[in-house]
Amino acid sequence: MEKIQQTRSDYKTGTESTKLAGRLKIFFGYAAGVGKTYAMLKAAHQAQKEGIDVVVGYVEPHARPDTLKLLNGLEVLPCKEIIYHGIKLRELDLDRALQRKPQLILVDELAHNNTHGCRHTKRYQDVEELLQAGISVYTTVNVQHLESLNDLVSSITGIAVNERIPDHVFDRANQVELVDIEPDELVKRLQKGKVYRERQAKQALQNFFTAENLAALREIAMRRTADQLNRTAVQEGKEKSAKAGEHILICLSSAPSNAKVIRTAARMAEAFHSGFTALFVQTPETKDLSDENAKRLRSNIRLAEQLGAQISTVYGTDPAVQIAEYARVSGVTKIVMGRINHKQNPITGKKSLADRLIELTDLDIYIIPDHQPLYKRPLGKIHIAKAHFTWKDTGIMMASLLLSSLVGFGFYYAGFSESNIITVYILGVLITAVCTNGHFYGAINSLFSVAAFNFFFTEPRFSFQAYDPSYPVTFLIMLLSSIIASSLASRVKAQARLAAEKTYYTELLLESSQKLQKGRTEWDCLRLTAEQLNRLFDRPVLYALSETEQKLQFRIEPDDAQNIITELTSEEIGVAKWVQRNNKHAGATTNTLPDSKWLFLSVRGTQGVMGIVGIPIVGYSIPGAFEKNLMIAILSECGLSQERIRLQEERNKAELQMPKERLQV
Repeated sequence: MEKIQQTRSDYKTGTESTKLAGRLKIFFGYAAGVGKTYAMLKAAHQAQKEGIDVVVGYVEPHARPDTLKLLNGLEVLPCKEIIYHGIKLRELDLDRALQRKPQLILVDELAHNNTHGCRHTKRYQDVEELLQAGISVYTTVNVQHLESLNDLVSSITGIAVNERIPDHVFDRANQVELVDIEPDELVKRLQKGKVYRERQAKQALQNFFTAENLAALREIAMRRTADQLNRTAVQEGKEKSAKAGEHILICLSSAPSNAKVIRTAARMAEAFHSGFTALFVQTPETKDLSDENAKRLRSNIRLAEQLGAQISTVYGTDPAVQIAEYARVSGVTKIVMGRINHKQNPITGKKSLADRLIELTDLDIYIIPDHQPLYKRPLGKIHIAKAHFTWKDTGIMMASLLLSSLVGFGFYYAGFSESNIITVYILGVLITAVCTNGHFYGAINSLFSVAAFNFFFTEPRFSFQAYDPSYPVTFLIMLLSSIIASSLASRVKAQARLAAEKTYYTELLLESSQKLQKGRTEWDCLRLTAEQLNRLFDRPVLYALSETEQKLQFRIEPDDAQNIITELTSEEIGVAKWVQRNNKHAGATTNTLPDSKWLFLSVRGTQGVMGIVGIPIVGYSIPGAFEKNLMIAILSECGLSQERIRLQEERNKAELQMPKERLQV
């Protein structure tokens, strides 16, 4: 493969390095032992000969003498030693590297998961911070560590890789050098003990390093390298994509197979150079997800974000209709989804989501198979999850049943037919369904209503027996009618609640935009933003203005929570300062300083960080996908308003300065 020669101009020093991000070069391989670290160290020696300031930040201590010899003559930064569960672990000392600030630093094993106690949970985040500081990086990674290829590699090798990097990290590299040797040569190196020790080598040859696996991985690595070069060419305007009009949609869920669907769709979007949207349909059942399913859903949303998807949320009770409508208005051309992993009910004959989408749209729909075992959906769990007992709802149900019976007695003694009494009980079930939460009380009232009608109004009266042979049919029809009426009433109520939530969020966003337009100072904009976020999340919100070389001065909304500011630890303030320096989000629910109790976000303008906003996470519910998107939209609006005010102030200063300069002339 053609190698692009690096020149000294790529590694600028002085003030220029603070303005320009460093360059990233990845030494890419299809398996361990192909020579990535060796090639990286050889390139480092060449760069050093050209006068570039080179430092080794971290190199994996392989038992490979030829590789270790290449460390001679290179400056090696001491590693950061962390004691974890009684074991001493070595990690890249990020702060020391930033303080040393060489022109080029070597960081081995890009996909490595950092030890607990490091600033970032992933090493690629360390590399991103180095690049942002103007330091160029040489690093190594294998094909199985790319997120979008994880399922594909796992299906070939039968081994799941836990250490992975988002594809955007790989694609942003200025240069990718494929380090390639023949699979037979790699096997010989393993047998000679040049890659692993003898025992490890034998085990590797029997499992991962088979001839078939290596050949397949090598082909994938070559194709992925070619895709990265093609992407670079497209971004630089050297050619136009023939599929520029494609737009791929996937549906987010808590299903175990959803991660595979996301990765497959990401590879398709990469191949087509198309738009990529991950849609989450929020239904009334979403809030009843178990902790395990909710955690898996958040993980899938995070995965989609890492793979470059735009996250969107819609509300509704029928996912098929919501997906079809969103696809129509958004210009989606392809839908990618997983197969249903539970058996369909043969009695109701309800169609699958894929079948319904085929009927509702004329789009290309791709069904991704997976190896999750089929299971039968447990019917009981759904109702149990929604059965929230309260005395208030129980009282409403009993009052409705009592009132229906009293009206029934009035109809009975007035000579009305039994059909009128049945209608009264169905009306009582509807009232119960509308005035209580969920389907539970409506369903129970349906059963009690049938029993009450049988006991009070059928012969023999005040007995659960029935002489007329048609009564069992009457009871069954009454029960079904009551349950269906209760279900429909609950569904209408849920739709009304979802519509109200959507309206509230829309009004909140529009109101935020209108208020921010009236802000006269940057502090006004931040205060108005904090007020809106306080309304959105119902928790205190910290905010501070980002001013060059000045200490962050936090304020809080609401004002009566000033004690929270005094209780902020130095660690929490350190997280906020890191966000200010790096223009990224950090803290709780992120991969940077995740042990923090607060989530800090940067208020971004086109010129950088305009302010800092913090919301507490510990002790509160974790914001959902739609709430996060709404929060980011409000913060973006705030950043633009702050920038408008700052530019106006600079313009006013310039206008005041012009007369003085004219007088001096």
